[in-house]
Amino acid sequence: MANFESYAASYKHVRLERNDGVLELTIHKNGGPALWGSAKGGIHDELGDAFYKVGRDSDNRVVIITGTGDEFLTQFDPDMGEAPSAVYWDRIFKEGKDLLQNLLEIECPVIGAVNGPAFIHAEIPTMADIVVASDRASFADKAHSPGGVVPGDGVHVWWPMLLGPNRARHFLMTGDEISAQEARQLGFVAEVVPHGEVMERARAIARGLLEKNQQMLRFTRVALTQNIKRRMLDDLGYGLMLEGMGIMSLMGK
Repeated sequence: MANFESYAASYKHVRLERNDGVLELTIHKNGGPALWGSAKGGIHDELGDAFYKVGRDSDNRVVIITGTGDEFLTQFDPDMGEAPSAVYWDRIFKEGKDLLQNLLEIECPVIGAVNGPAFIHAEIPTMADIVVASDRASFADKAHSPGGVVPGDGVHVWWPMLLGPNRARHFLMTGDEISAQEARQLGFVAEVVPHGEVMERARAIARGLLEKNQQMLRFTRVALTQNIKRRMLDDLGYGLMLEGMGIMSLMGK
């Protein structure tokens, strides 16, 4: 099992802090809003590894996932690493599976604290058990189809589960945005709070969960994520392969 001190300071793009069993995982870039990149040792690699370590630490009783500043994740890092190739995509294939599968292997309640727009990997905070969003937050997948990339890194699994097949296909093919208010009406956000109060509310929910039996919460998390794990196991790798082939075709390879 992992010990918090052994991994807490291991990451450049993932800040980990724990108080009274509540672990706060914050994505960032040099202390500012996170930038998504696939360079070796970057956030694409680090976040999946962080989820693994967090999930291996039984002293984590509740996990809160959030972003930095006024946005969760909206921009790409200019340093995207080496040019796509078979070797590059072999690494991305592994990291892409780790990212979502390791998130689902965290066996304690997870709260998504969406502090602002989530336009890249919006599935990460919405795969939490409880999602709290700023009233300025919105959700979209602008990382794939708008840029000519196949949405195959798990978003093709997750969003149809949340939105239904037709709305999800529109969402993924167009980059259409869903406001926090509409997200609550659709049911994938539990609460919308005034901007700046997201973490306060997430921490309050976490404190309430701490009062419950730890084993009951862990077993409930396992029960409620089993079907999601099964769907990811069936379709995530296949989608990543299609995404990789699509990127290579864009490059004329």
